[in-house]
Amino acid sequence: MNTLVFSSRAYFESSLRKENSDRHHLKFLETKLTSNTAPLCAGYGAVLVFVNDRVDRPCLQVLAKNGTRLVATLSTGTNHIDLITAKELGITVASVPSYSPHAVSEFTLAILLAMARKIPYAHQRVRVSNFELEGLEGFELYEKTVGVVGTGAIGREVVKNLSGFGCRILAHDPAPHEATAGLCQYVNLEQLFRESDIITFHVPLLPGTRHLVNEKTLGLMKKGVFLINTSRGAIFDTPTMIQGLKKGHIGHLAIDVYEEEAGLFFEDHSTEILKDDLFARLLTFPNVLVTGHQAFLTDHALRKIAQTTLQSLTEFESSGTCTHCVRSQT
Repeated sequence: MNTLVFSSRAYFESSLRKENSDRHHLKFLETKLTSNTAPLCAGYGAVLVFVNDRVDRPCLQVLAKNGTRLVATLSTGTNHIDLITAKELGITVASVPSYSPHAVSEFTLAILLAMARKIPYAHQRVRVSNFELEGLEGFELYEKTVGVVGTGAIGREVVKNLSGFGCRILAHDPAPHEATAGLCQYVNLEQLFRESDIITFHVPLLPGTRHLVNEKTLGLMKKGVFLINTSRGAIFDTPTMIQGLKKGHIGHLAIDVYEEEAGLFFEDHSTEILKDDLFARLLTFPNVLVTGHQAFLTDHALRKIAQTTLQSLTEFESSGTCTHCVRSQT
């Protein structure tokens, strides 16, 4: 199947080529898919996209006009795709419903521990031959109360991993998981916010979760709360984060995602001046750790993403549908 891959990077191209074995004709482009670049898809029955591509109504209209019938995203989330318009235009959307919950869970614990023990700061000191310990006092997870918002596949792994640290674990999910309930206490969101020392978020970006952490909900949390987001950037309201940090209400912040990351993450801006004043302000805080949406990036996860996506191409080519079509197109 002729397929155009947008937002391609070496790690995606390598895994897709390896798993493809020349079954499909894949052309790789580093550029993003938008309504402006959509005409490039003429002659391609399928396109592969990632989280910062803008597959909105104008883009989909161009795709449909030029004969593209499948949009497959190399991600679990589909909030960057207008599903209603896709269905209206007869374009199938496929995703990767699960690639490696362990990858994101382990990364969540990694940035939590890095901040708890001030490892980034310690590393900077040692690099300039400063081996003093003053200012490096951290904290232990033992007997801390950790809130896990969302216990889907990733959230459940986070609960499992945290359970080995002797934490009191609170969890919130509209559909509590029976097996996970043995490792944590399911509570309502307000109780979780009020009682947790550390809160980590593992929910999809939906209307009900956009700006889930805002001025009102932050006000429910303990002074000095440690917030972690490895899900979607818009779960956090960025101006609220900055005010919370300035006032000391947020003691630590670790994020692998950012509300306005499109056009910023996955690209090298090291020779440029950042134009996003809010993001630049976040980077000035010593108690903030920012990574560039890399939680998913492991060998196992990339292999699974490639396998699932190529399976969707093969199935769609032969039957016009696929196992991992997004069913919620209403």
